Amino acid sequence: MKINPIGLQAVNPYNKQARAVKSAETQKTFADHIEISTKAKEMQANSTYANERAERVKKIKEDIDSGNYKVDAKQVAEDMLKFYRG
Repeated sequence: MKINPIGLQAVNPYNKQARAVKSAETQKTFADHIEISTKAKEMQANSTYANERAERVKKIKEDIDSGNYKVDAKQVAEDMLKFYRG
């Protein structure tokens, strides 16, 4: 007994579907951009926090280089517990 498919394509029906191919001309490229307000720029430029932080980092680097930097293990452990518990 031979069964002939009726109305079915025995190969792969998905290959015959037409695909819309976009050319390079029709594709548009979008780029993200960020814009910082003038007030934020002023705040960033006049930040005393940045200066204080830079001074602190410089002092820590000097202490590490000279071998005088000590880590308080108890304080580190307490801060880690505070972070993970709360």
